[in-house]
This record gives sequence, structure tokens and C-alpha cells, in this order.
Amino acid sequence: MPIAAKLTESLPPFNCATYIYRATMRDICKSETVTVPDGVTVAIKARVVKVTGPRGTLTKDLSHLNMDIQRPTKKLIRVVVWGGNRQHVSCIRTVCSHIRNLITGVTKGFKYKMRYVYAHFPINVNLNDDGTKLEIRNFLGEKVVRRITALEGVSCEISTAQKDELLVMGNDVEKVSQTAALIQQSTAARNKDIRKFLDGIYVSEKGSVVEEEV
Repeated sequence: MPIAAKLTESLPPFNCATYIYRATMRDICKSETVTVPDGVTVAIKARVVKVTGPRGTLTKDLSHLNMDIQRPTKKLIRVVVWGGNRQHVSCIRTVCSHIRNLITGVTKGFKYKMRYVYAHFPINVNLNDDGTKLEIRNFLGEKVVRRITALEGVSCEISTAQKDELLVMGNDVEKVSQTAALIQQSTAARNKDIRKFLDGIYVSEKGSVVEEEV
């Protein structure tokens, strides 16, 4: 008997229904919890989460996700998915991460540190009085002035502790990171070899506005 025939006989019979069931298997119930710290109040209505803390109030609309956001106790939030497949269950941790970022934003805030990188032409950054508008000059020796407006609730300031450093601060991590991205993208080297022209303003560190005590 040929070797291929022997191998075929040793394999279990193919059951199409078994493979289809495994591909569409669903979990009866999956959940994860988030702890609410002291000094923070969380209000949930129709999957719209509103978090209030010492630094202000943040709101996140999660109504597009099909899941339950429960409050078993005052200090506990439970995110539950019923009959979800793998992709649906993966949204649980995403929602919990969003809620934790809201809590961190209203208690500690978010601070991104950005450094000026240049080989020859020093980059000059000017801010207006409230730190919401930036002007970047002399990038690669260009005369054009790059103007960036920070998103709502985000402010910028020039660091006094470190040379050529910009601080981007706010409560909403999405707006803080998007403002940092706008600053970085505005100083992209166009039509040049990016392996050689590394000038720009880049994020060097991510932290919180309220520093934790060591």
C-alpha cells in the first residue's frame, strides 16, 4: 500500500459540522471589572460614561458597543458581554481601558514630553499666552511658519527643566496624544531621505501631570 494511503487511513474522519462549530463558538458570559478610586464619581446612562474627579469631568460614548455596563457596587464597574464571539469579547478590555483612562485623566491628567531634534538648524517654538497655539520656525532652515492649534482641553508649555523640550498636557488622553501627533507630523521631512534628515519634534516620554510620590 502506498505511504500516502496509509497516512490517510490514520487520520480521523473529517466532520464539517465540528469545524464550523469551532469557528462560530460563543461564550455564554464574559466580564471584567474596574475599580473606582476615592474622590471620583462615575455616572453611566445608556452606555454613556461620565467621570468626575478633582481635575474636571470627562465623558465617553460607548453606545455603539453591544454590551452591559453594570454597577454592582458604588466602587465597582462591571463590563459584561453575553453570547459573544472572539471579536465581541475582545471589546471588554477595550471598554475597561477607556474607563480607566477617564479615571486617570480626572485624577492625575496626562503629560507628553516632546524633544526638538535637529542637526544644524535649531528649531524655534513659540506659544501664545494660554499655550493652545504653537508656531514652529526654522525647521530645516525653511522660512515657512508651521502653526498648530491644540485640541480642546489641551495646553502646551516650554519646559524649564530641560533644553529643547515641549510639554503637552491635558485630561483626555486621546486629545493629548492627537495634539502631540499633529506637532510631530507638522515637522515631517518632505521629499527627503528620512534616514538622513532626522530633524523634527518627537515624543520622548509619557506620564501624568500629577507626579506620584515615591
